[in-house]
Amino acid sequence: MIRKVEAVEVEGGFPESKGKRYMYHIVSREELNGHGRLYARVVMPAGSSVGWHKHEHDTEPYYILKGEADFYEGDSENGERIKTHVTAGDVCLINVGQWHAIENNSGEEMEYMALIYNEPGYLN
Repeated sequence: MIRKVEAVEVEGGFPESKGKRYMYHIVSREELNGHGRLYARVVMPAGSSVGWHKHEHDTEPYYILKGEADFYEGDSENGERIKTHVTAGDVCLINVGQWHAIENNSGEEMEYMALIYNEPGYLN
């Protein structure tokens, strides 16, 4: 099967999220057959962000395709947030249960690939 992918505009979704982002769903949740819930290219305009959150039974690596952003990871329990500036070619590895966020603080659009897949032994 071949198909075109269209953008879905998303705003909010998590506490601390700012602005809009555009999701290009490469594969649907149903097509992931219970092994995950998202495979998408995400386009973030300047000043937008995906707020601080965590996944309980899945993980979500980001692969930065274009532009730059600040990636945050840490532990919400103790208030720790580690900030790392990321650019095209970087991979942000997010462990199961790890808190994270990404914010486009640049003046340019940025893009990344996101894949949310399940921890071993868990099907959703």
